[in-house]
Amino acid sequence: MEKELEQLNAIYQAITEFFINYSFQLVGALIILVLGIWLGNRLGNLILRLCERSNLDITLSKFLANVAKFLFIAVMAIIALGKIGVSIGPFVAALGAVSLGAGLALQSPLSNYGAGLNLVLTRPFIVGDTISVQGVTGIVEEICLAYTLLTDEDGVKILIPNKHIIGEVIHNSRGNTLIELEVGISYHSDPNKAIERISQAIEQAKLTGNDMPAQIGIDSFGDSNINIAVRLWAPTDRHFHIRYRANTLVYQALKDANIEIAFPQREVRMLDGSNDSV
Repeated sequence: MEKELEQLNAIYQAITEFFINYSFQLVGALIILVLGIWLGNRLGNLILRLCERSNLDITLSKFLANVAKFLFIAVMAIIALGKIGVSIGPFVAALGAVSLGAGLALQSPLSNYGAGLNLVLTRPFIVGDTISVQGVTGIVEEICLAYTLLTDEDGVKILIPNKHIIGEVIHNSRGNTLIELEVGISYHSDPNKAIERISQAIEQAKLTGNDMPAQIGIDSFGDSNINIAVRLWAPTDRHFHIRYRANTLVYQALKDANIEIAFPQREVRMLDGSNDSV
């Protein structure tokens, strides 16, 4: 019991002596740290505003602002530690070792951040574009340093790690998606008349913008039909709505024009077997 009391007393004496000897240094270090946090936040906000005025990408702007803020606060924290007599040499060495180990352990996540920074700098697509990558198509909703967030017409969120985007073939159709339709008409129907009626129906329905008119024409010739192809661009968030509407318009236009929609046919001829020789 006496030994425990002696240990407690020694600890108390050491703490008391520390505060007596370093009281002013502690106050100064605390002031430096608080001032550093305040100035760091101000610096980050200032850099963010400057980037926004320069119309810099919002993701890159936030990244630069956060890096500047945390670096400034880290420098002020090191100065505060030195103020109370803490040697920062071993601390920096230990921090370097920890950083090396963390870098090896987080190699895959860090590659996402590197790829995200590449996306922000090169800007192969921006928020609002429609992209297809890794077999996935959607509207770009957010570009983060670690991942890119897409959304489709059904409102499904699709999160793609950025390392799976860099180095891949990216299809960027901006805000639209191409709709391709095909209908077969019989050979005794007039294809020019069919193309004219389909064009009128789609134009009157205003399914596409004036800058991107629909493309309609003869695509191929089948065994029992002439294939009419329809290509039109539609906003990605209304892709299926416009696709179904266009199919209905094509069917109704051909029906109103009495143009027969072809179906597979086969002609069978019966030969008289009485003339066959045995």
